[in-house]
Amino acid sequence: MSAFLDKMRRRGGRYLGVRSAAVRPERGIFSLSFDDIPVSAWTEAGPILKDHGVAATYYVAGGLSDGENLGLPQFSTAHLQQLFAAGHEVGCHTFGHTSALKVSPEAYAADLDRNAAWVAERLDGHIMTTFAWPYGDVSVGAKAVVADRFALARGIRDGVNAGSADRANLQAIGLESRRLPGYDLEALMVETAARKGWLVAYGHDVMDGPTPYGCTPDDLDRVIRLAKTAGLEILPVGQAWERMAA
Repeated sequence: MSAFLDKMRRRGGRYLGVRSAAVRPERGIFSLSFDDIPVSAWTEAGPILKDHGVAATYYVAGGLSDGENLGLPQFSTAHLQQLFAAGHEVGCHTFGHTSALKVSPEAYAADLDRNAAWVAERLDGHIMTTFAWPYGDVSVGAKAVVADRFALARGIRDGVNAGSADRANLQAIGLESRRLPGYDLEALMVETAARKGWLVAYGHDVMDGPTPYGCTPDDLDRVIRLAKTAGLEILPVGQAWERMAA
């Protein structure tokens, strides 16, 4: 019964409480994001991003710092400060990597506040303006909480954002070894350019022999090259949003 209720709540979070926003950039945009921040998402991905001259969004859950997740070491404060200093966006992923389906909206709000304080203490008062749902779990109650705190929130439902989108649950594609074989990445880039849309990608670890939720360095290099070939502008999530709002 619990699994069924969670499924219904996920569907409710997808279709209810929609915050419609226009997605009409002057040219197609591609955004890269990394959730949780395994160490390799910085030490391996960082040099690739630098070589391409692009910036990404790193969604941080403070409670994972210096710990382990999916069997992999997670970021340290030093890693977070390094990537922030390099010009990458730092966004919110809750403090405890918390599912919106497992706690009340009030508890979710408290967890967000805890993460905001944790990040601000380590990044000279930085205020996070974008959010990514842990596990892609969205509930109607938590959606309202998140929409009040952040300019937008990114989910994990496949698709290109074009014309209009739910700013509280943007569509995205997974740079994950379990998902990549099912995508025609070149076609997605061409579609984004043709529709003047916004394609957001999310990943986790970046290494040879990645987890099912990560990708290889070659995968990351390829997706950036495909975006450039399609003529897409590559921007962090928050900067892309500001560009469209302007």
